[in-house]
Amino acid sequence: MLILTHTLHLNRPSGKVPIEIRLYQPLPTGASWICNFEIDWPEVRLARHGVGEDALQALVIALQVIGAQIYTSPYHEDGSLRAYDREDGYGFPVPSNLRDLLIGVDKMSF
Repeated sequence: MLILTHTLHLNRPSGKVPIEIRLYQPLPTGASWICNFEIDWPEVRLARHGVGEDALQALVIALQVIGAQIYTSPYHEDGSLRAYDREDGYGFPVPSNLRDLLIGVDKMSF
């Protein structure tokens, strides 16, 4: 079941290109939990998941994997990706080894 959508925008000369992110409800898979997500990059739909010992851990890990995908993307690197009109950041946490990449409100929050 879909629990969250979030749209980023890729600034291109032809206009803004929406990048939709979808996060799904964590589900039990035997001894662990899985939380699926999708990112609609312009060239490909990325489908991945976070895995945890319980639903909350799977959800947090999925959010961090989304953040890692965004912050290590070529779109972040070239400065063409935006989530908010007035503030920098994308609204997703990252693992501790990527926190030096955070910008704007993400840097203050995560």
